[in-house]
Amino acid sequence: MTHPVVSVPDADWAERLGPWPDGVEAVEWDVRSDPSALGEVADRLVMVVLPYQRPPTAMAALAGLPSLRLVQTLTAGFDGLPEQMPPGPALANAVGVHDASTSELAVGLAIASLRGIDTAVHDLERGRWAPAVHLSLADRRLLLVGVGGVGSAIARRLEPFEVSITRVGSRAREDDLSDRFGPVRGSDELAALLPHHDVVVLACPLTDATRGLFGRSLLGAMPDGSLLVNVARGPVVDTAALLDELMLGRLHAALDVVDPEPLPHDHPLWGAPHLLLTPHVGGATSAMVPRARWLVHAQLERLLAGQDPAHVVHRG
Repeated sequence: MTHPVVSVPDADWAERLGPWPDGVEAVEWDVRSDPSALGEVADRLVMVVLPYQRPPTAMAALAGLPSLRLVQTLTAGFDGLPEQMPPGPALANAVGVHDASTSELAVGLAIASLRGIDTAVHDLERGRWAPAVHLSLADRRLLLVGVGGVGSAIARRLEPFEVSITRVGSRAREDDLSDRFGPVRGSDELAALLPHHDVVVLACPLTDATRGLFGRSLLGAMPDGSLLVNVARGPVVDTAALLDELMLGRLHAALDVVDPEPLPHDHPLWGAPHLLLTPHVGGATSAMVPRARWLVHAQLERLLAGQDPAHVVHRG
């Protein structure tokens, strides 16, 4: 094909992801309108880059793009997208793009909550000097749920902090990090593992199996005073069940994701005790752009060479 076309969500992303290889044209399309507005270039569109954290609403229109081979997300999560994909193009997620950013936030949330940094910020606003003894991250028994790119990056970043790490995946197995952290335990072991861990970090994808996974039963299996950190997806946790635990003062939580999102201004989570909350910013750092650019160009290079794209999560 002469002059293949890649669509990007907007002018900012066109600049961030460029410059493009010779002969490749980039056009702006946020997948929220009919691609016919692109004119004749729509027939040469080989790759669509989806908007970041703005849900596309015209996925059905992808069926009318004759040359389209790949729909590329800018997020690690891809829940809700495979169901909208038409036959033909593949869907790939942003493997590696958010590992550094999200993993460092997970570690930061754990430290901030354990060491009472959130409380110190409130004390600062009130002009209150209140020294206290807090838990350290060192010597904690940490259960890491999710062993993909983000989960593995979290494990590596936690290693120098003198924590005991148990990793949990969808099934028990050995992997490339087993020599450092031990075998991956299966999710069917969660109920037995939770009572023996002080900190639980969620970094798993949202699937039918993980939706509502941490409900009243598993939250109830966590020890008194333990900490739940969620950098996965909000619906992995039953919000009402977690809120009950927070109001009782039995659990602490540090969340980058919640259900629903965005959190309504009158939601009871606002002001809940023992809660540290960030507004789903795990991947939104300066580290994202260079990694996103590398991924998009690597995918484009594969397509232009007639190869299959990498990191495919759905084939049309």
